[in-house]
Amino acid sequence: MSKLQQHIFYKLSQNEPISEAEAYQLYDLDVFTLGQMAKAIKVKKYGNKIFFNVNRHLNPTNVCKDTCKFCGYAANRKQKKSWTMTAEQILAEVDDAVSKGALEIHIVSAHNPNVPLGYYFDNIAKIKAKYPHVHIKSLTAAEVDFIAKHFKMSYKQVLEKMQEAGVDSMPGGGAEIFDEKVRKKICHGKVSSSEWLEIHKLWHEMGRQSNVTMLFGHIESKEHRIDHMLRVRTLQEQSNGFNAFIPLVYQRHNNYLKVKKFPNGEEILKTMAIARIILHNVPHIKAYWATATMNLALLACEFGADDLDGTIQKESIQSASGAASSNGKSFDEFIDLITDAGFTPVQRDSLYNELEIYA
Repeated sequence: MSKLQQHIFYKLSQNEPISEAEAYQLYDLDVFTLGQMAKAIKVKKYGNKIFFNVNRHLNPTNVCKDTCKFCGYAANRKQKKSWTMTAEQILAEVDDAVSKGALEIHIVSAHNPNVPLGYYFDNIAKIKAKYPHVHIKSLTAAEVDFIAKHFKMSYKQVLEKMQEAGVDSMPGGGAEIFDEKVRKKICHGKVSSSEWLEIHKLWHEMGRQSNVTMLFGHIESKEHRIDHMLRVRTLQEQSNGFNAFIPLVYQRHNNYLKVKKFPNGEEILKTMAIARIILHNVPHIKAYWATATMNLALLACEFGADDLDGTIQKESIQSASGAASSNGKSFDEFIDLITDAGFTPVQRDSLYNELEIYA
């Protein structure tokens, strides 16, 4: 065992965060060592449990003013079909989801400049009024930034309107990679990294919680990933509002990013493990099966991940770029997959309170 391994193992055993310099050396370690470190952290926190929730992803519009090169969802030359759901259509989708047991409605849209301000809040208010028990996770920091700039509002004003409408927590989308040079190439004009972090910090200061994502496997370097995680760790030290870190595997189809080399399974597992090792202060690491595939997501649970997201029911953003998530997974299938992989399925709510353990 190298001195670096010994030092990191010791720090982790003492619940001490690793240093920035040590973090940048983690990719040099082999995948099994990283897995051993990350799994030990996960087991210490949650034992053999793997969390999931019963949720529905809802994407009301794909009309977007931005042209992110990695996106296959927004209406453009590659995705010619555009849509903007009506209030009646949105509520009908929610009715269907709740009838199937959904306890969370996860609403993420494009940045549609053709709808009024009320479109982003009135529909949420109607859902909350009809289903007060359902957790609404809605409006990414990228959407907040778009709404604020388009309607000439402050971030705080947008966040307050979200709270008034009934948004319970924020999703972690729009983070992509925080390095601004990379962002300029893949999502120029979208919310900046500093703005994204500012929005989530404000939301946390309002007593609310959120998630944070990292899109990897495109044109970013391993160092960019480490930098991204360290920025998350720093904000969490200040605000303590992140529930989960979600490494999203880049989906390669139907977009304008000309990526020739994609991460293999080993690199994906390394990234999951490194996230668990660096982010000592973020409670959960989510292996989002919609981008990683279910098999790899379950394997990632041996490498520090403890959450698989949920049943989803229907999903349009990742599936538009090739993910096999358009129709979600059934509740029974989720439990069977987790059990067959040797773990204990735990149904949770959106803030990770345990609802039922399927031992």
